[in-house]
Amino acid sequence: VSELMRHQSHTHRMPSRPPVCQMPSPPPVCQMPSRPPVCLLESSLRLKPHEAQSFRRKALAVSWVSVVVTTALAIAAFIVSFMRHSSSAFGFAFDASLDVLSSAIVLWRYSNAAAVHCAHREHVACLVLAVLFVLSSFCIMGKAVHDLITRNPPELDDFLLSVSVLSGALCSVLAILKMFLGRVLTSRALITDGFNSLVGALMGFSILVSAEVFKNHPDVWFLDGTIGVLIGVVILVYGVKLLVDMVPRVRQTRQYERFD
Repeated sequence: VSELMRHQSHTHRMPSRPPVCQMPSPPPVCQMPSRPPVCLLESSLRLKPHEAQSFRRKALAVSWVSVVVTTALAIAAFIVSFMRHSSSAFGFAFDASLDVLSSAIVLWRYSNAAAVHCAHREHVACLVLAVLFVLSSFCIMGKAVHDLITRNPPELDDFLLSVSVLSGALCSVLAILKMFLGRVLTSRALITDGFNSLVGALMGFSILVSAEVFKNHPDVWFLDGTIGVLIGVVILVYGVKLLVDMVPRVRQTRQYERFD
């Protein structure tokens, strides 16, 4: 009986249903990220690869021109500052020397074509620039304060006028080019380098203004030293602000690269 029942159960068992064919789910839609990763700059979302490399080469070219031009202006300004006892000329000479170093840092920043969007490399360059700004500001203010204490008035001649006009014009052009490229590449290092060139242009023109004012009004002998102090303070504030901003960012991107 049991064998008969087992046989009937096998013969009357309903066949199992075939598996239902399900359509595969559509692949996820690729969306462009609204923000770049921590290790990349915003320019990685704005620029195509060939555009980024083109602007990188332009930044390198401008930086090389800046190194050559500001080196010549620094030498001329140092000569003027010691011959004519001009605090503004010394401040410009020191700022031009700082411009040479900052342009050299930008050259290092963009020397690697594969790191054009590298945030860590950008932040390290800005951190070095911030330290240079702080150190140079103390030297500029120290020389200006010394001239104010010793009452050293500036002396005006054709050499001083030619150096001031030429330096102001050239540094203005360099500042515009650097800031434009810095905005396109979202590079704060390039923008900082452009700010330094702008300060150099202001210093160059201030040499002319302070010398002309002293020529017509000898009692305003302190204008040259005062301008030197003010420019030193501006560079110090900018350097401290940049230093405070960059220290945590350098740590963050360094940890990200180690994790990666």
